[in-house]
Formats: sequence, structure tokens, C-alpha cells
Amino acid sequence: MKRLSIICLFLLVWAGTMFAQTLKSPDGNLTLQFRLSAERTPVYSLQYKGKDVIKESKLGFSVRPDYQFDRNFTVTDTQTSESNTTWKPVWGQYSEIRDHHNELFIAMKQNGTGWLLNLRFRLFNDGLGFRYEFPVQKELRHFTVNEEETEFRLTGNHKAFWLPGDYDTNEYPTTTSKLSEVASLIDSVRQEPLAIRSATPNLAVQSPLMLKSDDGLYINIHEAALVNYPAMQLNLDDKGFVLSTHLTPDRNGTKAYVQTGSVTPWRTIVVSDDARDILASSLILNLNEPCKLADTSWIHPTKYVGVWWEYFTGQGSTWAYTDTQDIVIGKTDYTKLKPNGHHGANTAHVKEYIDFASRHGFDAVLVEGWNEGWEDNYAYSKEFIYDFDKPYPDFDVAELQRYAQEKGVKIIMHHETTSSVADYERQMHDAFRFMNKYGYDAVKTGYVGGIIPRSEHHDGQWMVNHYLRVAETAAQYKIMVNSHEAVRPTGLCRTYPNWIAQESARGTEFESFKGNRPDHTTILPFTRLMGGPMDYTPGIFEGDLSQYGSNQAKLSTTLVKQLALYVTMYSPLQMAADLYQSYEKHLDAFQFIKDVAVGWGTTHTPGAETRDNTYILEAEPGDYITIARKAKGKNEWYIGGITDENAREAVIDLSFLPEGKKYEATIYADGKKADWRTNPQDYVISTKKVSSKTVLKQRLAPSGGVAISIKEL
Repeated sequence: MKRLSIICLFLLVWAGTMFAQTLKSPDGNLTLQFRLSAERTPVYSLQYKGKDVIKESKLGFSVRPDYQFDRNFTVTDTQTSESNTTWKPVWGQYSEIRDHHNELFIAMKQNGTGWLLNLRFRLFNDGLGFRYEFPVQKELRHFTVNEEETEFRLTGNHKAFWLPGDYDTNEYPTTTSKLSEVASLIDSVRQEPLAIRSATPNLAVQSPLMLKSDDGLYINIHEAALVNYPAMQLNLDDKGFVLSTHLTPDRNGTKAYVQTGSVTPWRTIVVSDDARDILASSLILNLNEPCKLADTSWIHPTKYVGVWWEYFTGQGSTWAYTDTQDIVIGKTDYTKLKPNGHHGANTAHVKEYIDFASRHGFDAVLVEGWNEGWEDNYAYSKEFIYDFDKPYPDFDVAELQRYAQEKGVKIIMHHETTSSVADYERQMHDAFRFMNKYGYDAVKTGYVGGIIPRSEHHDGQWMVNHYLRVAETAAQYKIMVNSHEAVRPTGLCRTYPNWIAQESARGTEFESFKGNRPDHTTILPFTRLMGGPMDYTPGIFEGDLSQYGSNQAKLSTTLVKQLALYVTMYSPLQMAADLYQSYEKHLDAFQFIKDVAVGWGTTHTPGAETRDNTYILEAEPGDYITIARKAKGKNEWYIGGITDENAREAVIDLSFLPEGKKYEATIYADGKKADWRTNPQDYVISTKKVSSKTVLKQRLAPSGGVAISIKEL
């Protein structure tokens, strides 16, 4: 009887919890616990070095009109495995990336319906990734999602670096506050006059969400491999300590259309007690599929200048060829219209930039406003706005191809769609064939304004598929893509490395709108850049735009901080964004932009040890970042250090340099009187002999920086 009672008690506990399992990270610091609750709801929790990161949180879905696919499950199978491999990215911060994780796979069946749902957890040394998988099944072939019920139950009132939830833009300034303060601040942040807003969830924030707990843990919540699914936002409860998934809907309110045989994106939690580890994490890349392109030889990091910043400075330069707005795309003869005299993308002016790029060793020139249709490009009622293979009369595409080729420079195409995506998809193949004909191998795409089809949002499932469709189609024509105003990245640049950069955040253009703060670029690497590189377009030397005309904006950084951004804001696509005349006034400082690499990493020799190639030296979100990187294929290192509105001393330990060798460091530093508000162009340049034993201590001015190039003697 006693033995029978013990068996009955065991069965009772089993019936209540149904299942429980624990998974450790390879280094043992992270612990995942999974079980089925008394309601047979799948729940998980996460600990780091014994500290709670995520308290027990539920998983599942609300589907069809009103059915809970999050309870009454039975576990039918479990599998655990370990993987420890390395892979080489086509480009990136590292020449080789290690993928070392332990995996827990859970297969479940819902009692009553017979529906199947699988969960896959991967626990790395730097965090957790998990996703839902929908096996092919007779009982459930397809369904609509009302909401994904994934929770992230936090342990307290963390410090948060957040953007308000929005289905159509992530171009807000980041707000730093306690989670409990989000509710009182979110409405005022949404009124930010420079953001392009549309429908927004009530009390939600965007991912990536960066958090810091009172007990010193840094936590980043985002997603990886966003494919055929809407982007994730995060609802907050009244206190802000429980986050739950809020998927971007279409304008009819449907969140996602799912066919079984598919998977969701990975939900990611990167965690450490050292902020530097967050920036060094490759977890999101590791959760994406390997490169799908058989030939990647045509994909290359690029440093470029362009006909761009002049449109924002107040000089009167325009994207449009004429002031006439009575334009019918495909039927208007532009040669019969009066030019406005201010069109920036004209042949003679573009040649000036080609000459400048050639003189100073830049790879390419971006030209915006070259094609027909810019005269009335903000009309949401218009579906047919641009022609993507018809240049304006003053843009001689054939002559510019000849001239650029003669000078050893490429021209970067610009496809602004003004979010008339349906029309862009109709023209896309013709546009890419046009690019091939005239020697373009890279395109900057843009999605300003409300989406057409009008049932869609920028971050919804249909548009997520569109962005990927552009990258896939461009790859067929060997074209690299730099997308602006697109959904924030989730590591898909590993799978499609021709998707070489994105904007998807508040970039340098907002400096011309008086719109960025000194702490902005000390936060972005912890938030937006977690999913992939950003085309931030740094390098503005003339910080007082009133010098040009009507624009009264002033830059939020010193000139030296602009140099440092080429290292701290990682991208294989880097623009020297200022007018070329500004660089000609400061050629000594411009030398750093000319020298700094866009390709990083050690050139690996088979059988030889591969050294690390990116070194996070100092980091605290919202305050400061100092990073060193090795130029690919060269014995050269570049360092960038930046601070927020507070002056500080950067401590730069050069122990990452190979031992026993001597180097010369060229140091670009803020001058003694440098200050982003009063004297941003005060800088000094010096040289110093250094080695792996050197520790540099460098003062950074308010919103200032330091940029260092190191070359072997």
C-alpha cells in the first residue's frame, strides 16, 4: 500500500506538471527550465549565474477567431543535443564565428483538438533563442494568428532603452527610463514631430529592447530570422515587469497567416553581467540559416560618398527636376518641362562627386533623385509614382557610367518607392536589368510613407516577405541591397549577404532636423545594431547647418566623434556623408575616414590560429563605447571611442595587438576647448609609438570621441 501511494503521488505530480526539463549553456552559466503547468500550458524560465533573468513565462498562441492554442498539451517527445561548429561570414565583424549551443526540442499534442506544436530552444553562452514549429498535420493545415502569447516575465523595474510601439517606423529617439515610467512617457514620445507615425499599439515598445537590472544584468530581447511572419513588438503590463508579444497586424487586424510545415522567428534573449558581451554577441546571426547564395564573390564592403546631404542642409538642392506637379508617370515628356534649376542629380554635379571619390580612394557615389517621379512623391493616393529605368533629362546615365568607370568608381542606384510597394514589385526586374546594363551593383531602397497595398504596414507579414523578396531578386542580378525605412533587421544578412545594410532607425539625416541627442549613438549598438549593420551615414564635419542657408540645425556631436562612429557603428557599407567641400577644409581629419577599413577580420591561413578581430574595450549603454577592430588582410587596427553629453576619460588597453612588435598610432582627439554645443570642430592630431603593453588614457569632450589608426612599423 505504501509503495502504491508513492506511485499514485508521483502520477498526481506528473499529471499536474506533465513535464519538466532543464538545459544548461555550454559554459554552465545559463540555465533554462521548461515545464507544463497545471493547466498544461508550456512555460519556461531563464537564470544567469544563479540569478533570475526571466521568471516562469507562458508560451503559445491565440488563433482563429477566438481559440487558445496555449494549454491542454501533452509532451509526446523530447530530444537534446549539442552543437559546436564554426562558420565564416561573407563579411562581418569577425572572420570566423563560433556556434556553440545546447538544444532542447519539445514535441507536444493538444488534448481534444489533436493539434501538434513543437518548441525548439537553443542555449548559448551569451543567451537563449527559442521558436515555435508547426508540423505538417491533417488536423491543422493552416490558421490565422490573433496573437502570439509568448511572455518575458522580468524580475523587477529594470532600466530600459526603448522606442514606442509603432507598425510603420522605428525612427523615434530612444527614451531611457525605468519600465514603470513607460506608461506615463509613451504618449509624449509618440508626439515626436519628426517620426513618421501611423497606427500604434497602446502600451508597447519595439524590439530590440535593451534592459539593465538593479543587480547588474544586461538583457537584450529581440528576434532572429524574421521570415514570413510579422515583426514582434512587446506589450507591457501596468507595472511594466511582464512583457508579452505583440505582433504587427495588417490593417484588417490579422496578425499572421500560418501554414503548417513552417516555423516562427526565434525569440532571443542575450544576457550578461558585462555590457561588452552584449555588443560581442553573435547569437542572432547564429540562429539564422547559412548563406543561400552559391556565388558571393561579387559582394563587397563599400565606402562611398554621395549626392544626398545637400538635400537636407537648406541650400535649396532638390530631388525633383521640375517644380511642376502635374505629372503622369510614363506619359509626361520631361524634356518639355521647365527645370527648377536646383536639381541635385545632374550630370555635371555627379561628376564632381565622382572626381572627389576617385581622388580620395572611395569605392562609390550614391545619387538620389536621378529618376522621373519626384515632383509629387508624397501622395498616398497615388500608386504610380516613379519610373525606375527612366532618368531625368539632365542625368546622362550612359555618360556617367563611362566617366565613373574611367575613374575607377561605381555609382550606387537609388530606388525610393515612397512605399508604393505594389508598383515597385511590378518594376523590380526591369529596374535591376537597367542597373546591370549601366554597371550598378548596389541599390539603396526606400519606403517613406504609408504602404501601398493600403492594407499593409511596414512591419507586417506581407512587407516582411517583400523586403526578403527584394534581396532574393537582387541576388539574381548580383546586386547588393541597402534598405531604408524597412523592418528592423534580424540577422538575415547571414543568409542573404547581399542584403548588406539597412537604415531602420534614426540615422544622421535627423541631425538636419535637430533630432538626435548626444547619447543616441551610445545606445544604437545595444538596440538597433543587434540584428545587423546600419547605414547610419556618419562623417558630418560642418555641424552648423546655418552656414548653408535656411536650416538652423546643429550637430549633436564633435567632429572627432563623427570619426569614431566609423568604428563603433558597425557596417560594411559606410558613407562619408557630408558635402565634399566640408572635407576639403579639414583634409587632415578626413584622412581617418579615408584610411578606416570597411572590411574587418583576420585573413585566415589553414592550420593557423585565427585571432579575434573585434575587441569591445569599454561599454555602458547610453553612456560610452570604445571598440577596436582589425582591418581585413592588413596589419592595421582602428579604434573608436564615443561618449554621451558628459566628458569622460577613455581607457584604451592595446593588449589585443600582437606581442613583440612595434606600431605607430595616429590619434584624432577632441581639442581642449571641444564641446558639441560650442566648439565641435576643435580637434588635435598626434602620433605615438605603441605596443601590446600600451594603455592609452584619452579625454573625450561632451558628446565627443577619439579615433585612432594603428599601423605596424
